[in-house]
Amino acid sequence: MNSSIFTSEISRNIPREQALILWFEEVGITDIPLVGGKNASLGEMIRQLKPKGVNVPNGFATTAYAFRYFIEKAGLEAKLRELFADLNIEDMSNLRDRGRLARALVLSTPLPDDLQMAIAISYQKLCECYECGKEADVAVRSSATAEDLPDASFAGQQETYLNVYGANEVVEACHRCFASLFTDRAISYRTINGFDHFDIALSVGVQKMVRSDLAASGVMFSIDTETGFKNAALITAAYGLGENVVQGAVNPDEYFVFKPTLTQGFRPILEKRLGTKEIKMVYDLGGSKLTKDIPVPPSERIKFAITDDEILQLAQWACIIEDHYSALRGKFSPMDIEWAKDGRTGELFIVQARPETVQSQKSGNILKNYKLKGGGNVLIAGRAVGEAIGQGKANVILEVHRIEDFQAGEVLVTNKTDPDWEPIMKKASAIVTNQGGRTCHAAIIAREMGIPAIVGCGDATGIITTGQEVTVSCAEGEEGKVYGGLVPFAVIETSLDDLPQISTKILMNVGNPEEAFSLSAIPCDGVGLARMEFIIANHIKAHPLALIHFDTLEDKSAKRAIAKLTARYECKTDFFVDKLAQGIGTIAAAFYPKPVVVRMSDFKSNEYANLLGGRGFEPLEENPMIGWRGASRYYDPKYREAYGLECQALKRVRDDMGLTNVIPMIPFCRTPEEGRKVLAEMAKHGLNRGENGLEVYVMCEIPSNIILADEFSQVFDGFSIGSNDLTQLTLGLDRDSALVAHIFDERNEAVKSMIRSVIQKAKANHRKIGICGQAPSDYPEFARFLVEQGIDSISLNPDSVLKTILELAK
Repeated sequence: MNSSIFTSEISRNIPREQALILWFEEVGITDIPLVGGKNASLGEMIRQLKPKGVNVPNGFATTAYAFRYFIEKAGLEAKLRELFADLNIEDMSNLRDRGRLARALVLSTPLPDDLQMAIAISYQKLCECYECGKEADVAVRSSATAEDLPDASFAGQQETYLNVYGANEVVEACHRCFASLFTDRAISYRTINGFDHFDIALSVGVQKMVRSDLAASGVMFSIDTETGFKNAALITAAYGLGENVVQGAVNPDEYFVFKPTLTQGFRPILEKRLGTKEIKMVYDLGGSKLTKDIPVPPSERIKFAITDDEILQLAQWACIIEDHYSALRGKFSPMDIEWAKDGRTGELFIVQARPETVQSQKSGNILKNYKLKGGGNVLIAGRAVGEAIGQGKANVILEVHRIEDFQAGEVLVTNKTDPDWEPIMKKASAIVTNQGGRTCHAAIIAREMGIPAIVGCGDATGIITTGQEVTVSCAEGEEGKVYGGLVPFAVIETSLDDLPQISTKILMNVGNPEEAFSLSAIPCDGVGLARMEFIIANHIKAHPLALIHFDTLEDKSAKRAIAKLTARYECKTDFFVDKLAQGIGTIAAAFYPKPVVVRMSDFKSNEYANLLGGRGFEPLEENPMIGWRGASRYYDPKYREAYGLECQALKRVRDDMGLTNVIPMIPFCRTPEEGRKVLAEMAKHGLNRGENGLEVYVMCEIPSNIILADEFSQVFDGFSIGSNDLTQLTLGLDRDSALVAHIFDERNEAVKSMIRSVIQKAKANHRKIGICGQAPSDYPEFARFLVEQGIDSISLNPDSVLKTILELAK
């Protein structure tokens, strides 16, 4: 590209403040008053980040001066002020009427001839660069002088026009953008946020289109949008032009990438969630419109829209952009970024970048948790936005012209929202949509307004009825649930200021990867127990041996279910390794670089049998609790292959994702010799104790672990006491039996004596020792006993961490 042709009035010695047109490469982030937030950011990236490899399509902007020149020359301000004299945004009819008249007034007033000429000449220069003289297809985007600020988002308030070509059409699109400063939603938003309508000017960006109609596009955030977790980039992707992702017309793919180890050269894709991607927006070649929506073939919907390499490339750019803007502002500045892939060249481009305006503004000193205190019938589920709970009477509205029917405090249920819905969204107690992903319009506005929302539900408008009382819960992980009725809930606020310091490390028990980012906000020293079986049961759902022997599986029903579950995988075992690695990786990333102790699978044979295809591989045991479980499985020829898959997943987390803070832990290991056999199996799969900092712990839950603690210390690097099984086996009772339940008590002196003994032996052998059992979460006095014995760490259930810290500090 010959950038020398990009010259504006500056080359003719006209001051920047009086230029009608400025090219993107002539502006930077300090020029928001001249060209608005969107265009200033594009210029900043072209000038500063293109040398670092970030691709940004070039273009030009009409200036704020050009807009004011138009308004003043036509005498429009006085007329518009008179029009808004009795504006009442609470009256939908009044708002709609004033917006319509304001836009009509602007559109009926021609742009000044010199402004039209400046736009046309600049467009021709862009054509000469990109299309060798042919008419170039461009995006024409509004850029207000108060938008894309760190504490305010005007995203979507004004219009954007895609696939515009021809000088006259570009001039007309710029004119329509000027008028869009007075859309109903923009008028309402400015009024609510205290912006004067006439203090804001509109710049228009004209940017070469990226042919993502032939490929894919989407939105990414350099922060987790729901929890504010700073170390993960969220990328969404769908086929076609990006407008459908932004407006929530499609349920896109979602990908999470861990930034710290990405910048170290690893490939830490923590999660890949397939979206339905049912439609895509493309050019309407030869048609009456600029763009149109067409169906995506079913064979394409079941594929991810972009490759792993492209996911990682986008995430790297997100890091570069975030680092640059953080340095500019002198503080951490997470970013909201739009990207597109050109289907002709295969190149990726950044087409917009703006500050994230919700999580970056929250105080980190107050931990607020919402918790349901009851249950109910789940009507429908989707992607949770925020971590709050809202409830009220549902109001199902399918058309924007019916928003006058919406009352404050109701739950808005609709197909999808766009900026035209914003005047009523602020009144909702919660929002539920059929379509959309976590970066769609409904999600962005709900976060900004602090309203719980569930998007991408499928058929919420068909299942929920107007007037029905519902509870919208986004407090149970990534999946949001709509319950019938008004389910009681509590809001717990905890100040994190001035938490006392204690000498014992406080760790956390974390089972669900979907809650890991949220839980990482609780002050702790890492994870003392991440249960692998939770990931297998809830995310994999199939028995590992059923995946290994899928072709010869005799259970036809299970085979069909597994085939559906693993449809994208030719090799079924890859599904197991992928899902397990992503689950472990997400937990490890959430607490990185703090230690995360991952217990290898500890299902009993009856629990394994309940997995898909499991009955054909599991024995019938009289007492599975003390049968074929834990370490005894791992080296057994009947299960060894399955354990190999667990090892492969763990190696991927440590070696490919770079998450070396993961410490595997072996459960129910009866003898030191058994421990050596397990380590030998791990070594076969590249997990060699001592290599790449790998430590291996053992669960201390059998009396033999304590009696032979000196010998176990020669095999393993640390112990973690499992108080439930240790109590059961010390007192000789079945903890699942109601008949002897009254005897089960971890505070029994026999159990305490065992724990006292193993702590002393571990210390003597210079081995780490902690506890991950239930007892210290339930009994503060038991936690105090452990501290008195000199235990290194206590791992607690999340809801017990803060109260235990306060208790132990007394």
